[in-house]
Amino acid sequence: MHWHAAENCVIRSAENIIGLSVTGSMDQSRLKPDQELYDELACYTLAHRDPSFIHQYIVDAYAAQHADEKSKPIGLAFALVGLYLHIERHYSGKEVQRAHMRLARKRKQWSLFELPKERASMSVGDVMAAKPGTDRDNAIREWSASVWKAWSASHAEVAELVRSELGPEGSSR
Repeated sequence: MHWHAAENCVIRSAENIIGLSVTGSMDQSRLKPDQELYDELACYTLAHRDPSFIHQYIVDAYAAQHADEKSKPIGLAFALVGLYLHIERHYSGKEVQRAHMRLARKRKQWSLFELPKERASMSVGDVMAAKPGTDRDNAIREWSASVWKAWSASHAEVAELVRSELGPEGSSR
């Protein structure tokens, strides 16, 4: 999925140019669904030079925010673990990725987390509305925190999963 998003970066940029009206403002009839916005944000983060690998944050935030009854337990577990490690433990995206790899090697059965009644106060659209650069990077972090907060009823269960599978420190970084 991520490679698909990267391949479409140039195509999506061209579509955005076509979507602009003569005045330079966005044509409101072309409001984009979250998946398209996520793909554009993935292009941005995959091209990002930040060594912390902020792309991992958007993968986890999007997966947790869009989880439903059909979501695979492993996908939601990884998203919530990623958000926990990022928000609570201040892990970089690369460190989260390494923790995911260790989890995948150790565990084969995944908990079913209860879906929150209310979703995050921010969305991928809010992130894409931020100016590229520091503003958008900060919006990614705020979105991640917003999504993590929406899952507050699962915080203790996620923290216990990390402790039991990766050790008391969440893993050796």
